[in-house]
Amino acid sequence: MIYSIEKPLILEQLKRQLQSLFLVNDAELQILDLYYDQVLIRCEHCFGLTPNKYYHQGDEAFFSPYVTTQYTIFLYYFSNTIYRQAPLMLPLCDKLYYLNKSLNAADLFYPVALPDFFMCEHPVGSVIGGSGVFGDGFLFYQNCTVGGFHLKDGSIIYPTIGRNVRMYANSMIIGRCTIGDNVKVGARAMVKNEDIPSDSVVFGQSPNLIIKPLKKS
Repeated sequence: MIYSIEKPLILEQLKRQLQSLFLVNDAELQILDLYYDQVLIRCEHCFGLTPNKYYHQGDEAFFSPYVTTQYTIFLYYFSNTIYRQAPLMLPLCDKLYYLNKSLNAADLFYPVALPDFFMCEHPVGSVIGGSGVFGDGFLFYQNCTVGGFHLKDGSIIYPTIGRNVRMYANSMIIGRCTIGDNVKVGARAMVKNEDIPSDSVVFGQSPNLIIKPLKKS
């Protein structure tokens, strides 16, 4: 992967950002060092799959900490990697999560199992939460929400989202939903406790959704 600045400087900048906002101890700094390369491998895989021109230089994936969507994904992968592999370091996960919200206004909580390949465009105000299932190629824009629905027994149920699902601005997927592959959720649409078949475009708000077959080129 090609970097806009030297690879060690990206990590040094991250440490300074954290230290400017939070108390960060030596053990947490060592954890950042330990998992940094793993996080970059995840980023390289993700960035290499997107057609977005800003994520490539020639045939190689490109990472700049000054491209905010890239940095959003980077910070999510960092917090999620530590969460999965160093569960005793949850305070550091919290700080990385908080930093992502502070810098990018995106709420990507580290336990959320976003896929190995997902993308965001202008993710300001988006909340991608819960313990739902996300397929590769998931893409969301600004002010999108994925969240749970509270059942009468007190439990919460979350959506299952297929591959290559796009959520356009101000759209929501809530509760007991199975969203098929290659679905486009239109701007301001709200899908709540409903299933959407693959290869569809959906508009409107539950229970009055308009679902149309996706035109294939």
